[in-house]
Parts: sequence; C-alpha cells; structure tokens
Amino acid sequence: MATKKTDQPLSSKEKEMEIIENWRLLFKWLFIFGALTAGVTYALSPDEGIYQPDALVWTLMLIGVFVGIFYFNSDDVINIGLRYLIFGTVVGAVENFYVVGTHITNFLLGVRLYLGPIVLTVVLVYFVKKYFLNK
Repeated sequence: MATKKTDQPLSSKEKEMEIIENWRLLFKWLFIFGALTAGVTYALSPDEGIYQPDALVWTLMLIGVFVGIFYFNSDDVINIGLRYLIFGTVVGAVENFYVVGTHITNFLLGVRLYLGPIVLTVVLVYFVKKYFLNK
C-alpha cells in the first residue's frame, strides 16, 4: 500500500520566491491590461487618438512606472528600447493600410504611448543602479 505523502513546510527562501513570483504575475497582468486599455481607448476615440481623459492618462502612466520598476529587468534595457522602436516603426508603416489603417494605427499608437513611461523608467533604474548604487 502506498504511503500518503505529507506536504513539507516551505523554507523561508521558498516562501520568498513564491511571493516574488506572485508579484511578478500581478505586474505582468497590469502590463497587459494597461497596454490593451491604452490601445483600445486610442483606437475608439472619436477624434483619432488625440483626446484622452486626464485620469486615464495619469493612471496608465503611473501603472507604467510601477511596471517599469517592478516587472522589467533594468539590465535588459536594449530589448525594451527595441520594443518601443519597433512599435514606432509599425505605427508608421500601418497607417497607410486601406480602411482599417487608422484604427490599427491608433491602437498601436496607444500601446506605444503606454510603453514610453515604461521604457523611460527602466532606463532611469538602469542608470541609477549602474552609476549611483554601483551594482
């Protein structure tokens, strides 16, 4: 007969890693939610992405700063910067598509504007760590 295995209590290191993973999951979903919110809001705006409610813009910027600090690795500045540049290139290329180009362009523009504070935060964290904290 098989013996029943009892759950071993987690060590403090394992508990810490589990807590970190839970927070990373939260910030991952905040990143996705913010990108989709910014993109859809810009795509559906009545005057082609120019007007946005101030509260939404400030909330997305604040979420972007938190995501930039806690979710993205500051040592990976080049890849995050490349994402931002690629979105800019795609926005420029897609705007000439017939009929749906303006909506796709506005969606991607919203996501790019959401990525801006994230990239800026990651770059600032990188330079603070490198030059001020010597890590």
